[in-house]
Amino acid sequence: MTFERDAKTLELPLPFTGREDELELVRRSVAGGRHGIVVTGPAGRGKTRLVTEAVRGTDCARVAGTPETRGLPFAAFAHLVPETASLHRAVQLLSGVRLLLVDDAHLLDDASAALVHQLAVHGRTRLLVVATDGARAPGAIARLWTGELLPRLALEPLPREETAQLLAAGVGGLEALTVNRLYRMCRGDLRLLRELVDAVREQGLLNQVPDSAEWEWRGPVPVTATVRERTAHLLDRTGPGERETLDRLAFGEPLPVDAGTLDLDALERLEADGLVHVDEQGTARLAHPLHAPVLRAAAGRLKTLRLARTPADCAAALETETAALARAIGETDVRTVSAPAGEWLLNEGTGVPARHAAVRARFARLRGELREAAAWAREGLRAAADDPACRLELALAAAQSGNPELAAPPAGAGGSGGSDAEKSVVPLSGSDTDRSSESSSGARTDRGDATPARPSAGGSAATWWAAARGDLDAALGTAGEDPYDAVRLGAPERAVGRLTGVFAEHAEALVHDDGPALDRAARALEKRGFLLFAAEAYAQAVRSHRDPSAARTSRTRAVALARRCQGARTPALAGLVLGELTARQRQIVTLAAAGLSNRQIAEKLTLSIRTVGNHLYSAYARLGASDRDALPCLVELPEAQPA
Repeated sequence: MTFERDAKTLELPLPFTGREDELELVRRSVAGGRHGIVVTGPAGRGKTRLVTEAVRGTDCARVAGTPETRGLPFAAFAHLVPETASLHRAVQLLSGVRLLLVDDAHLLDDASAALVHQLAVHGRTRLLVVATDGARAPGAIARLWTGELLPRLALEPLPREETAQLLAAGVGGLEALTVNRLYRMCRGDLRLLRELVDAVREQGLLNQVPDSAEWEWRGPVPVTATVRERTAHLLDRTGPGERETLDRLAFGEPLPVDAGTLDLDALERLEADGLVHVDEQGTARLAHPLHAPVLRAAAGRLKTLRLARTPADCAAALETETAALARAIGETDVRTVSAPAGEWLLNEGTGVPARHAAVRARFARLRGELREAAAWAREGLRAAADDPACRLELALAAAQSGNPELAAPPAGAGGSGGSDAEKSVVPLSGSDTDRSSESSSGARTDRGDATPARPSAGGSAATWWAAARGDLDAALGTAGEDPYDAVRLGAPERAVGRLTGVFAEHAEALVHDDGPALDRAARALEKRGFLLFAAEAYAQAVRSHRDPSAARTSRTRAVALARRCQGARTPALAGLVLGELTARQRQIVTLAAAGLSNRQIAEKLTLSIRTVGNHLYSAYARLGASDRDALPCLVELPEAQPA
């Protein structure tokens, strides 16, 4: 796979991916007896792409506001209404238009805005109106939703998992930590996302992950035209001490407020203006991830030499972060923990110590972020090729994804790739697993205690490879390492009396086949950040509920959480996700999993190739799959059966 731009080829936008609920809402709003909808959101959020997709294939008239024509009456409607028409005549002329899409409505001239408002009042034309938040819109446009003429959809940022699907469909092959970095940088700005992806490709900042088809981005952030536009206000700060304070944060954030290195008066002004954030621990950082790269790029050589930090400068902060992550794991609460020092080392490409990488991998895996866990483990193996904790985490993340290729250690880390990856990482003895658990958590899980309060490091990789192959008898035969594995594999009686807390509640509910109790356990697990465990508990509740309505609710919650678990394929989730697809999507996914191309599927089902592709992209978003290579294991997963 290469990332080369053909100079003769027009650059296409990222494909439309995700937003299925919003898409359905917009389509319903312009169908039947509905009068339309207003879609708002910040610049770059994908509003125009959403409404364009919603009206695809329909007979739709389109108008758009522009900054240059705001002073010209009916400028946006010049192709539909004569220049000399009155407002009354314009309404009459457009009364026969069934559907009208009004893009950039905040830029309409006053006459055009009044015309749109009157069309909404008359109600004969269905309106799809797009406006940008933060921009001053004509009063006639704002009154569309404040006066309750039309409902309003405030478009939220694209979630992380849908951003990953968008990148997979449009770029392909980006590893999880690169996706995370792009997601944090862009904060839902899809225009900026596209520009950054293009820039890192053009500047040669993408490197292929050794022994993998994936690509990673380490190193500097390209300061593109859109980045400069979004941060122009930052470089204009000239108040006393403000620029020095911003620069110190850009090179060293986060910094403690009380350390004497920051100008407190300047810091207060910057915080009041939303450029700096100070957390409850009294630590200051820049308010947006783009600010630091722009400030560093604008700094001169001497300032850079004076303020730039080295990996050695991060040692104490990194140790604190490692301890905080291990403590969260030990307290069975894996909700988000801030760890900027580790992320800085990762993004700079200077290398991450294996101990920190192993804890990050374990933390991510317990949260259900399996691709992220594998990526952190691989980072640790680059630093220490034989680190047992990183090897264990890599194996567990791969096994619970049902993806042997994910388990291939990076070049120089030992083992082999491809089909032999499982063999190269699975043979860890019980003592190896114990040592891995200790080194990755910072605290030993006592195997001699009859009632451990939490799961161990995640059990044996061999257990989960057996489960991935559908051999549940073999999986349960090796599940003694961690009693909670038996619960997840559908044999809770083996764990009774060996767990405490929410994990014991989960086991007891499953033993008694108690759907409501399984729902309660799932909610408790989700609250503590164990998203994969919660998805599995909800999936088990589906089979235990006597009330069909309760079963549907549990199933919906299980699917929603499973989508966030980056390709998790465990027995408890077997058959769950495919059932969430439409009948046509299931049909196309099954054929794609059997190896048929889009063209072959289109011919077989008498559909267009575009329709097949759209159904597959929608299915990827629902399944949490990155591409069609992941489909066979989804279709063929075995049903989990109690021993």
